[in-house]
Amino acid sequence: MTAPAQNENRKAAIMMIGAMGAFAFEDLFLKQAAGTMPPGQVLVMNGLIGGFTFVALAFRNREPVFSLRALRGIALVRNLAEAVAAYTYLYALAVVPLALVAALLQATPLVVTAGAALFLGETVGWRRWSAIIAGFIGVLIILDPWSSGFSLTSIALLFSVAALALRDLVTRRLPADLGTMSVSAWGVLASVPAGFALMWTHGTSFAWLDGASWTLLLSAVCFGVIGYYMVIEAMRIGEVSAVAPFRYSRLVFAVILAMIFLGESLTLNVIIGSAVVILSGVYMFARARIRKARLPEEALPR
Repeated sequence: MTAPAQNENRKAAIMMIGAMGAFAFEDLFLKQAAGTMPPGQVLVMNGLIGGFTFVALAFRNREPVFSLRALRGIALVRNLAEAVAAYTYLYALAVVPLALVAALLQATPLVVTAGAALFLGETVGWRRWSAIIAGFIGVLIILDPWSSGFSLTSIALLFSVAALALRDLVTRRLPADLGTMSVSAWGVLASVPAGFALMWTHGTSFAWLDGASWTLLLSAVCFGVIGYYMVIEAMRIGEVSAVAPFRYSRLVFAVILAMIFLGESLTLNVIIGSAVVILSGVYMFARARIRKARLPEEALPR
């Protein structure tokens, strides 16, 4: 790997860790907000406030926001993936322990790698495919379906992981001149229709917000905007195989926050399943780096 590529991967890794910390705080505030108002309302208001924050930032950077380029092709696929991820994620987050949700999200890098091999032409050997399969077994251990079967929240979380992986994969294919703020604005705004859909399916209506609810929402938006910007930049400037493993840091942040602020504790199946998923991911990415190091210099990307 060339020195510039290594430098870009290093910057992307730092940004990914920062994004995961920000998202963990966002999840904490969103979960608490969902306890004071309908989850769909949380999505709608979070999407509106966060989306127009990015719109303002895009205008400041003189990035075109209201352009058809953000609503067609790869950009449209990304926005639809965001909407599906938002709907399914908050549906589950409102009722499932934060630590469990964070543990299951650790499977996202495995899905990203599988998707990169299937759709982006990245080479994945049998060892890494074995690691991916082992990681999916870890997901089953986390969900523990043999005790209570697959619940709707479990299925929703699986859809959320798949949608997040699709979002990250298509981000790599976005045109370079499509600004990060513009992409972020449309991605966050995609949660607004998802929120209305969640309210419709749950038969809920808007609730009056007090000062505490507004504080939770604005705190979630603040951390969400920071995390959202950083994860997009990380996925755009760094290689998938180099950046994706740092998503595992989200579990560390989430568990600490869940224990301190929500009084949660990890169950045995979540601990074992998370260990399997993380070890599978670490092995998978280690194999990717070993293979890349063995390539002749002329075969490396310039």
